[in-house]
Amino acid sequence: MIRTNGVRVKVPASTANLGPGFDTLGMALSLYAWIEMKPAQTTSFHLYGDNLKGLPADKSNLIYKVAQSVFAEAGESLLELEISMYSDIPLTRGLGSSASAIVGALFAANQLIGSPLSKAKLFDMATALEHHPDNVGASLYGGIITAVWDGIHAESLRIEPPVDLGVLVAIPDFQLSTTKAREVLPKQVSLSDAVYNVSRASLLTAALASGRLDLISQCMSDRLHQPYRASLVPGMSRILEEATDHGAIGIALSGAGPTLLALADQRISAGTELEQFLLSVLGEHNITAKTLWLKPCRDGVTEITMETEDSFLDLIQNEVNLTF
Repeated sequence: MIRTNGVRVKVPASTANLGPGFDTLGMALSLYAWIEMKPAQTTSFHLYGDNLKGLPADKSNLIYKVAQSVFAEAGESLLELEISMYSDIPLTRGLGSSASAIVGALFAANQLIGSPLSKAKLFDMATALEHHPDNVGASLYGGIITAVWDGIHAESLRIEPPVDLGVLVAIPDFQLSTTKAREVLPKQVSLSDAVYNVSRASLLTAALASGRLDLISQCMSDRLHQPYRASLVPGMSRILEEATDHGAIGIALSGAGPTLLALADQRISAGTELEQFLLSVLGEHNITAKTLWLKPCRDGVTEITMETEDSFLDLIQNEVNLTF
């Protein structure tokens, strides 16, 4: 049954790879996007906030196309939709903006028609669209995700984030497309580099699962993607080498970048020094950036109860304390 009043969902951002876990490890973060989806006579869009500027407001919009794929998969008639969206997740910065849009659209469309598709099915559909399971898995399930994808089916295991794990991101003021970031990667790697990453990704997964924050600094280095992408983010090589000297327990390029992600032990006060280090190194290369302290998001995409007297903008104002 179609829910004529529509649905609203909240979906977290994500970081992928976590250094050595290329295309296999992801973590949900406390930055969010909100989507409202209603059946309508004619499709229309309401896109709010600077992070959505320039996105299409017609049927080429990703949210609309993904929603239609849900209806088709479920055997429902294709619906005209009124779609509203606000996002705190910056585009093409390595924080899972496309993954959050895909997951949010899949989940909202499925809820709109009575949830005929399982979360596992939505995960397969999301991974097929994103081409790797780490970002979409984190946004769908929350927490930390380790996942595999065989081209048809995605399988994942969720890890509860350690209680004392803090996250600092430095977001440079320029965009870096995933396509460009993948173009610099080699077609083949040496056996020694493959073993290097497998061993560290395995230890990192175990350390996160067991809450061993003391081991993280030993296992977040990488030889498969970060050395090749360093040229795309000036200052990145130094940050990867020295951030643990300034309070980080681990440091990585977030997804395809250019955002840099530092993990911290919240029991140890090193926030100001770490922020200043990240900003100063980027500043030496004339890169302006902003830093945000985030938390691992323990919940994946969730539905927000529709209150008939509250508009979508009322919801956003209440959630993020913004004035439009």
